[in-house]
Amino acid sequence: MIIENDVLRLETTSMGGEIASLIYKKKNLEVMWQGDEKHWKGKNPTLFPIVGSTWSKTYQIDGQTYAMKNHGLIRYAQLEYVKNSMDEIIMQLKSDETTKSQYPFDFTYRIHYKLVENRVVITYEITNDSNVVMPFTFGLHPGFLVRDYAQSELIYACPESATQIHAKNGKVVKEAVEMKSWKLSHADIEKDGTLIYENLKSPYVDLTMPEYTIRMSIEGYPFLALWSSDAEADFICIEPWFGHGDYEENDTPFEKREGMMSLSPNKTFMTSYWFEIK
Repeated sequence: MIIENDVLRLETTSMGGEIASLIYKKKNLEVMWQGDEKHWKGKNPTLFPIVGSTWSKTYQIDGQTYAMKNHGLIRYAQLEYVKNSMDEIIMQLKSDETTKSQYPFDFTYRIHYKLVENRVVITYEITNDSNVVMPFTFGLHPGFLVRDYAQSELIYACPESATQIHAKNGKVVKEAVEMKSWKLSHADIEKDGTLIYENLKSPYVDLTMPEYTIRMSIEGYPFLALWSSDAEADFICIEPWFGHGDYEENDTPFEKREGMMSLSPNKTFMTSYWFEIK
């Protein structure tokens, strides 16, 4: 399904409820990474009910053992279109036997896409349809096309005194860092696999590139991850997270892992973010 205005043309796919394409009409350029077999087949998945995975790749609820693929359920599911108007698309996934075999709760997951001039606004609704409290976390994973890494930079809205989490091979080190910007570097990412920060103050970041700038909101998310797949990949993922996967061996109960939230029966969790092209 497609929505567009004078500035942007947004195309979605029901697989994972993802953005299939975003064209910046002023320059007739694709904004989103298109996915490929060599680097990363993904594009811009949303992460629910887990970010990443547990250390063991399994988890327990009420004494039963379950397993999900990396980043949870939504990216592997076919969503249903429930609205497609001139300026808004809404898709949803309702739990079924397939999801409940991996995550034993009834839920309704909705994603809304809306264009407002040069801005894409994306809103998520997660409703607990179970009669018990539902533990979950949530994250974003948009991949943006970067045509020239050497000439591209990520600039924070304000100077940051943050914590960088170095997590590789089961070892975790937290480092205090001062930063205002980061020149995109595959080498920096390769050192840790993913650059992960917490305690950021900036409400948004600017990804500046020769062709245009992408301003993306990160406000309200406790963690920010930056990732690309390898030294030849021409994309960067800017990933606000509420929680994270296990950095090291961990037997903490699923519902008590850092960043997990608890949603009461018949209640709805809502969150959103936006990015604009200029």
